[in-house]
Amino acid sequence: MIILGTNSIKDTGFNVANSLRFNSGSSDSLDRTVSSSPTNPDKFTISVWVKRSKLGSSQAIIGQYSDSNFRAKLQFIADDKLEYYQVNDGSASAQVRTTRVFRDTSAWYNIVMQYDSAQSTSSNRLKLYVNGTQETAFDNSSYPAQNLDGKLNQASVPLDIGQDGNSSLYFDGYMAEAVVIDGTALDPTSFGEFDEDSGIWKPIDVSGLTFGDDGFYLDFEESGTGTNASGMGADTSGNTNHFAVANLTAIDQSTDTCTNNFATLNPLNYSSVSKTYSFGNTAITASASGSWNATLSNFAVSSGKWYTEYKITAVGSYSAIGVGYQPFNTNASAYVGSTFLVGEDTGSFGWRNNGARPQGGSNLSSWGTNDILMIAIDMDNQKLYFGKNGTWETSGDPTSGATGTGSIGNLTAGEDYLFVICPRGGGTSVNFGSPSFAISSGNTDGDGYGNFEYAVPSGYFSLNTKNLAEYG
Repeated sequence: MIILGTNSIKDTGFNVANSLRFNSGSSDSLDRTVSSSPTNPDKFTISVWVKRSKLGSSQAIIGQYSDSNFRAKLQFIADDKLEYYQVNDGSASAQVRTTRVFRDTSAWYNIVMQYDSAQSTSSNRLKLYVNGTQETAFDNSSYPAQNLDGKLNQASVPLDIGQDGNSSLYFDGYMAEAVVIDGTALDPTSFGEFDEDSGIWKPIDVSGLTFGDDGFYLDFEESGTGTNASGMGADTSGNTNHFAVANLTAIDQSTDTCTNNFATLNPLNYSSVSKTYSFGNTAITASASGSWNATLSNFAVSSGKWYTEYKITAVGSYSAIGVGYQPFNTNASAYVGSTFLVGEDTGSFGWRNNGARPQGGSNLSSWGTNDILMIAIDMDNQKLYFGKNGTWETSGDPTSGATGTGSIGNLTAGEDYLFVICPRGGGTSVNFGSPSFAISSGNTDGDGYGNFEYAVPSGYFSLNTKNLAEYG
């Protein structure tokens, strides 16, 4: 099974325009009270695409909670395994938990859950699929009794996406193509297919499915916050089972989707100090100013031309941004940059908040809170450019090709370069094309991808899987 992480498809066929970015720290969720009894309480299907951001905590994808005696949820548990848990009449009546863990924060997963308690064979009453493949290894496999009602679509009870229905266990990450089919148990092939060239599991158009009375299809393409057809929680199945938006804002509607996966920061970097990631791993703060606190992008580039922006939310002592390739130095305890300041080690180039260039050379401009910094990295000509608030440093011209006018330095051909942030007591929001901070102007790359504050240099692109498939 191949997942849509750094694996890239240029032509995905059916394209998903938007996802929603859920931030657990702000208790983001979608909520609706189910108004009618389900078409068939013994049979339903869930399909949703998710890209995880935070690991190591219980997070519900979808849940319903009447009271402690009647509840159900599909969730990642604290050890990052996938679980469906249901309680009927006060006792656990179904609990299926995978042995496999799901810890890739760079990848989109399609989760399909099929509930059909009418089946005579117990293991056929509840099935879990991830990216088109059925999960068969379980730590716990307590299947529902025959003809036992499901508890995930109860009438007159709130149904929640992004939490468990009991105002807790908030999801942290991205969701796209959220579907519930009421009254029918469908296989994953109703929601996705394997790409014939790459083998990557990809979504298909589900708009023609029969959703049942309480079913819905959330494509997250609308932009409002109301409980109606123009809100981000709009049901486009035709059922008008719209969801209310709780704490999500316009900036949480993302173009990072299961058909075009954007780079984010990697929360799995080694670190001996506290770093906090938020907004789908596009923002970072570092509480300790005594360490360099480097963090890296989860995509690397060795060819092509790429553009990113960074909004400084707080400045620490010697905060820095830059690029580098692994390993940055030979100190095993500092591997992937836990204790170095980008630019001080071979293979990296950095820019400190005081304008210093740790790799050497004349100082650049200083920068501070609310400045938007820019990096253009030309791997085809091994040139690098830094800029601030729309102006390139050292009179740089990223379109100058092999001439490298105003280039910060010469990169090493054949190496895989990552983007690096060292907040060191400060904070930074990175924009690889799907920003978590407000953009006042709106600029895309030459292929129409990304949303940037400043013009993307001609020939440069936002860092996502469609662009990587074509230019990387």
